Amino acid sequence: MNGTKIEMVTLNNGVKMPLLGMGIYQLHGKACEHAVQEAIKLGYRLFDTAQMYGNEKELGNALKSCGMPREELFVTTKLYSPSTSYTLAKTAIEKSLEALQTEYIDLLLIHEPYRTAKEMYQAMKEAYKEGRIRAIGISNFNCTRYLDFIHSCEIIPAVNQVEAHVFFQQTDLQEVMKQHGTHMEAWSPFAAGKNNFFTNPILLTIGKKYGKTAAQIGLKFLIQRGITAIPKSGYKDRLKENIDIFDFVLSDEDMAAIYMLDKGKTLFGWY
Repeated sequence: MNGTKIEMVTLNNGVKMPLLGMGIYQLHGKACEHAVQEAIKLGYRLFDTAQMYGNEKELGNALKSCGMPREELFVTTKLYSPSTSYTLAKTAIEKSLEALQTEYIDLLLIHEPYRTAKEMYQAMKEAYKEGRIRAIGISNFNCTRYLDFIHSCEIIPAVNQVEAHVFFQQTDLQEVMKQHGTHMEAWSPFAAGKNNFFTNPILLTIGKKYGKTAAQIGLKFLIQRGITAIPKSGYKDRLKENIDIFDFVLSDEDMAAIYMLDKGKTLFGWY
């Protein structure tokens, strides 16, 4: 099975994670399974779901039938509000493993900074030590919450998945996390099209230099900063476009121009 070779990053425990993946939020049923299988043919190996999305089973079905060895795939899921205790989190981990039809999860995250996040993390740590999860982390933790969380952590989160895109670049958070060994992963790297993302003049102008779209420039900007991006799409053409970003490098001048687009605030209200 051929496809684009995606660059990898090494997490704080030595696990290698692709710098680009496919988010499957709002994809369901056979359409979800078909999109994942198409993505695998194109070269995608990282797939991001969550218990909240209600499509772990579809992802499991697609990965089981794709013919790709399990060790070449990277599966992420997240625990959410019905699992906000140690006991409930332990049960939720079993449910995700069953739905995904896998013996292990590559990355398990806490979906939001719940009040009982540290309790949930304890259940995740146990599953990690048993080898049923390869890496554990968090999601949507801002700088203050992140620093508070790691203060009493035996295992520093491998990943913090947050809103990050050209209009909300999260440079300060990334720098703080780097100091402690946590990798940043970006959800909604296209800002869901807000602020006219796909017709932004700076992104379009830079794109013309490389024969790329505004979307591809926005993704490349994140990946060149060492941030994993997980754009969501169920369309083959868009999946192909998103992965076609490893054959060029943005110049320092272009990176500087994109840095100027940062508004420094969320477009989705998570912070």
